Amino acid sequence: MDNTTTINKDNLPQHIAIIMDGNGRWAKQKGMLRAFGHENGVKSVRTTVTGCAKLGIGYLTLYAFSTENWNRPKLEVDALMTILMNSLKKELPIMQKNNIRLNTIGNADMLPNKPRKQLFDVIDATKDNTGMVLTLALSYGSREEILQAVKQIAQKVLDNQLNIADISESDIQRHLYTSTMPDADLVIRTSGEQRISNFLLWQAAYAELYFTDVLWPDFTEGDLHTAIASYQKRERRFGKTSEQIK
Repeated sequence: MDNTTTINKDNLPQHIAIIMDGNGRWAKQKGMLRAFGHENGVKSVRTTVTGCAKLGIGYLTLYAFSTENWNRPKLEVDALMTILMNSLKKELPIMQKNNIRLNTIGNADMLPNKPRKQLFDVIDATKDNTGMVLTLALSYGSREEILQAVKQIAQKVLDNQLNIADISESDIQRHLYTSTMPDADLVIRTSGEQRISNFLLWQAAYAELYFTDVLWPDFTEGDLHTAIASYQKRERRFGKTSEQIK
């Protein structure tokens, strides 16, 4: 069901982050290989990206491939990398049409050469777009991200560029992959699993979490609207009382 009419355009989340889960189970239900689910999940990516751009969402981050996903069978990893490369090439015109700027977070050096080149080619091609920022979390793990930030800050202390007593949350934020982005307002996870799986641990500290049983290849624009409508019913207090917010 399309819930567009229930959405308050004056109360949209600035940053939506999505854990796209359930591709493998979707394929298994149909007696197909997991790669078939990943291929069909691309359609939901397109629907979600264009749907968010149409609503005026400023930032959309998709958990596309985690650091832990490298431990999956080589056949599946290879299929995912091929799908990534082909999708980036195919979706570039759609990104240009919708004024979307592509971004990535994670350890991109771990990606195979061809997908990595395609990724950065599209990032470069869309760098002047001024609409929604679409971020693909690739070879991404939030603990690794925080660890790298800590190491960089520690080096600045060693180099006498920073005093330990002066280290603030802002310093940590500046050293994260997401330093140019606002924190996540809404984190969506599909497939019925209710965990965040090492995704945006720092950035989702005050995010609203939305879990749905819908498997990712079945996720529609209506499901996106339902998640946003749920977000808009929440009272975001950030540690304050209801009375203080009102």
